[in-house]
Amino acid sequence: MAELVQQVEIDAPIEAVWAEITKIRAIQRPLLDTVLETTLEPGAPLRYTTPDGRRTFVVGRVVEVSEPTLFSHTYRLTTSNDPLTLVTWSLETLASGSVRVTVRHSEWPEQTKALDAHSTTWAGILAELKRQVETGDISGRTKARYALMRAFIWAMPAKTKTENVEVPR
Repeated sequence: MAELVQQVEIDAPIEAVWAEITKIRAIQRPLLDTVLETTLEPGAPLRYTTPDGRRTFVVGRVVEVSEPTLFSHTYRLTTSNDPLTLVTWSLETLASGSVRVTVRHSEWPEQTKALDAHSTTWAGILAELKRQVETGDISGRTKARYALMRAFIWAMPAKTKTENVEVPR
């Protein structure tokens, strides 16, 4: 199975980084302006939705939570027919006091064509996570991209409408 690994160092306390990654029912600006819907308990369903809840982009189930160092969940984009993969967030406080965040996106089928796109997306998410936690804001370029995405949300496939999305077992 193939996997992606991305890392970033964030100059902030581990609790602040953890709070942003696991923010529930509030907009996670670094994570593509989505809202995480879950209870953070192993086995619980998980969804990343639009702020209004009308569209769901990622579904899965919580696998493991160990606050403030580990959050793992299954993952499937609602726009694709790829099988479930696994996303694991690991946080480690470094000697400098900064936090190393590692995202490991694993269990990809060997022949998948989605790795490059996901690699680019994770790199952008981690860069914006760093900016959000360290400065309290995301980049102007990312804000503009999100505004464009919101303007065309109506054009997303019907299978992304929350009422059409089932969380896998």
